Amino acid sequence: MKIISDQNLNLKGKKVLLRVDLNVPMKNGAITETSRIEKIIPTIKFLLEKQAKIIILSHIGRPKGNVVKGMSLEPISKKLSSLINKEVIFNNKTVDQVKISDVENIKNCSIMMLENIRFNKGEETNDERFAKDISKLGDIFVNDAFSVSHRSHASVERVTKFIPSFYGLQISEEIKALKRITSEIKKPITLIIGGSKISTKIRIINNLIKKFNNIIIVGGMANTLLKHTGSNIGKSICEHDCADLIKEILKNSEKYNCSITYPKDVVVSKSLEGSGKNKDINDVEKDDIILDIGMKTIDNIKKIIDDTNTVLWNGPAGYFENPNFQNGTSKILEIISNKTKNDKIFSVAGGGETVAAIKKFNKLNSFTFVSTAGGAFLEYLEGKTLPGIKALNKNV
Repeated sequence: MKIISDQNLNLKGKKVLLRVDLNVPMKNGAITETSRIEKIIPTIKFLLEKQAKIIILSHIGRPKGNVVKGMSLEPISKKLSSLINKEVIFNNKTVDQVKISDVENIKNCSIMMLENIRFNKGEETNDERFAKDISKLGDIFVNDAFSVSHRSHASVERVTKFIPSFYGLQISEEIKALKRITSEIKKPITLIIGGSKISTKIRIINNLIKKFNNIIIVGGMANTLLKHTGSNIGKSICEHDCADLIKEILKNSEKYNCSITYPKDVVVSKSLEGSGKNKDINDVEKDDIILDIGMKTIDNIKKIIDDTNTVLWNGPAGYFENPNFQNGTSKILEIISNKTKNDKIFSVAGGGETVAAIKKFNKLNSFTFVSTAGGAFLEYLEGKTLPGIKALNKNV
């Protein structure tokens, strides 16, 4: 792995195209969560120390090749500037209109952020000419965007054909952490997985069943499993056509001796805005909505994690946005963070909702590693080869 910091390169005055993921949540034009911005700062600081000229390529949202006013990166450039206490020049031209002279003329140790690269159709179509034109803006390319490395996009994959390319500091840390989960496992190992749809995560579950000792299913996914194993889930969110998927999971868990755990008691309400009531799963009524895991389930999860050396968490345990249904997620965080702090567990968390929960409860520094990636995180764990990673390995 050719990490930019490991190379004996003279970067003084060199134009470094830095691909990052700044697709942060925004509301009414204001950034509501900054984890992805904060993650790129170490690579930026390294390049500044080397007196490079940094040209940031990124995106927000899915404008589908059109210029969308509410998807400009300008507010993000200002936020980055405030976080690093340094000017970030914002170039408001679409990337295809940026000239070499625009980037040549900035000073050493300067940062220029280009406009949302997805305003150009050539980005998502992985257009070769567009990728080649991008490459002309820099001397070297650095990918520090693990969270989009599962995309075959021009500024992620194809650009590496035309310019010396390297790993950034953040993406290398991400891969090292996930390798410890997938290939350098210290057992016993436990997966806690949530989210609304079990069908979208069936491949990751079946892939990890072969390697993990325990899989704990929570959130909306658990409702589907409960429904298809004969429990009443009332009006809870559920996928109704997943009987075969559930059978496959349970069959493979027996085959590979992996224990599947799901809620024995839950917290229910009549609405998302209501207060919660703890019930055994057999006592759930027709008009109940399951919105969190119950205390017996939390105690069971604690026993499993207490006997675990490695834990991977993706997906909250309930509707944690309402304080009445945050206890399961909060307790899981507490259990994992306490073991991590005592150096008794290797813990990795990933996915947008998971990171949001971790930040809400101020536990960001309580895990061995927290990934801001969603789709790339899951696809890597499935065992897939990510196009952005493959391209770097091929074309460095």
